[in-house]
Amino acid sequence: MHIPDGYLSPQTCAVLGAAMVPIWATAAAKLKKTLKEKQVPLLAIGAAFSFTIMMYNVPIPDGTTAHAVGASILAIILGPFAATVGVSIALIIQAFFFGDGGILTLGANMFNMAFIIPFVSYYLYRLIAGKSEISSNRRFVGSIIAGYISINIAAMCAGIELGLQPLLFHKIDGTPLYAPYSMLQTIPAMLIAHLTVAGPLEAVVTGLVVRYLQKNNTSLLELYPPKKNVNASKAIRSIKKLWIALGVLIVFAPLGLLASGTAYGEWSGSEIKSKLGYIPQGMAKFSGRWKALMPGYSIHGLGSGFFKSSLGYIFCAIVALIIILAVTAIMSIMKKKKTGDNNV
Repeated sequence: MHIPDGYLSPQTCAVLGAAMVPIWATAAAKLKKTLKEKQVPLLAIGAAFSFTIMMYNVPIPDGTTAHAVGASILAIILGPFAATVGVSIALIIQAFFFGDGGILTLGANMFNMAFIIPFVSYYLYRLIAGKSEISSNRRFVGSIIAGYISINIAAMCAGIELGLQPLLFHKIDGTPLYAPYSMLQTIPAMLIAHLTVAGPLEAVVTGLVVRYLQKNNTSLLELYPPKKNVNASKAIRSIKKLWIALGVLIVFAPLGLLASGTAYGEWSGSEIKSKLGYIPQGMAKFSGRWKALMPGYSIHGLGSGFFKSSLGYIFCAIVALIIILAVTAIMSIMKKKKTGDNNV
């Protein structure tokens, strides 16, 4: 679902990027009011979890791959606005440092994965959960359904965005300038991959985390929307196991290397040429302009082979975690400074 540069026209990128501006502004304003200083580590864990879980590529029967996003569980715990910020941080790091998703298409990728998934999953979860007890099976089932449906709606949006390109942007003779496949091809392709593999994966991940928290730390499931009678400090003190789980997830991230093939709509120029016999003009113009430091989660000069690629994969995940910790530390300092100013 990480749309590379060159697949969407500059106009499409501009529209979706502009759509994300008020969403980001609102999310930032909401976080100032609802996110407590001690909850910032949770946001860091959520962003790092989203980043890492997206490295776990899973094979699709048609030869492509797909992955979960992890946005649903972050939305359920910290709310949709915090999830938007957390997943956006992960997507920015992926695009700039590892070339996973384009720079020009960053707004589109954020719209699909950092806006659609968190908001659909959160409100669907709340609708199904209703006023049930935190420990109820209704909430557990609701989280599974929310994770499954939200990622599929996001996949459909990506399919529409890709499928609109040859319809709206083409040469006089009809030759596509950007993504070359119509919506009759892109929407089914995106949905099949997510209905059958990525959707169940997002659902299982979300459901398992919710079930774990129901048994071990119900306070985390009561942080959002904020309530006066919830002991947030107790919830935050007991997240040590979440850090351990994140560490394990990073260590086993190379399992994502076992899935052969490329995700639908994320092919390189040479792969497109092998499929079409040519590279669309706009795609050739805009793709590959940004040179990521560690493209494809690899380290230059490390060599090939599964073991060496695995070391590179783990190293990249650790680098991303360090960047996320730095960003959230700055947020925490700013939060603390603001609190101190208000107390003066």
